[in-house]
Amino acid sequence: MAQESALFNLNNFNLSAPAKGLELSQASFEALRKYIYDSCGIYFQDNKKYLLESRLQKRIAFLGLDSFDKYLDYLKFNSKSFEERKYLYEAITINETFFFRNQPQLDAMSQIILPEIISAKMKQGKNKIRIWSAASSSGEEAYSAAITIIELLKFKFPGIEFEIVGTDINYAVIDTAQKAVYKDYSIRNTSAYYIKKYFKANNNTYELDPSIKNMVNFRLLNLFDDMSMKAMTNFDLIFCANVLIYFDNASKIRVVNHLYNSLNKGGYLFIGYSETLHGISKAFKLVSFPKTIGYKKE
Repeated sequence: MAQESALFNLNNFNLSAPAKGLELSQASFEALRKYIYDSCGIYFQDNKKYLLESRLQKRIAFLGLDSFDKYLDYLKFNSKSFEERKYLYEAITINETFFFRNQPQLDAMSQIILPEIISAKMKQGKNKIRIWSAASSSGEEAYSAAITIIELLKFKFPGIEFEIVGTDINYAVIDTAQKAVYKDYSIRNTSAYYIKKYFKANNNTYELDPSIKNMVNFRLLNLFDDMSMKAMTNFDLIFCANVLIYFDNASKIRVVNHLYNSLNKGGYLFIGYSETLHGISKAFKLVSFPKTIGYKKE
């Protein structure tokens, strides 16, 4: 790798050539696919070749590169390669979310799961609940959990400290989450009561109240990174919706194993409606809740 890095020279690139009209060859697709898979576990199947091509065109044009191969070299060997991976992840991930998108999971959290866990912790003399939105995107899921806790749990358990962490591989959506300013699309499933109480309207945007914003800490995180995941421990509840769909079976097993290790005994994992742990992990106990299911670490 050191020799390859020494051979790499940005001057070899035609910085004036735009990427418009570039075609992604099968060989380049397979090389890029392998790089992406090795770095974050996301796998592009053969029928997603055009999707990868279209999503990277604009970024390659911005860099002034004239081929997908040169972009791959840029990712591997340029001094700014670490920074560039942030833009790569932004390009290849989809961030479709809004407040209270998965109400049945929030209901299970507030009505069953957290009261159960809090009761057990209080008997042990513990007073802290940790919740992780593991693919937080622009923050709506984590903030929905925070609002739910303030509205339905905090007054019942005044001595309990609630800590919420939101993580994502996409730096752009983490930035949006930290700013906590949203448009109509994000609040379309939010009650008028919550909008009036927790948002400040300003033209076409809605700024979340600091009382909720300060409940959540956001950070960049690659769920596929073994070292980074070792720091994500002692959580009582993890939301990880619509993440496994990006991975092949081997990557799913690796990521789910990380999530299992991140949970406290008795903690729960929620995934997306279209996702399942069948064939991925037998370590969890499947638990049914009204209109949704969860996975418990026993």
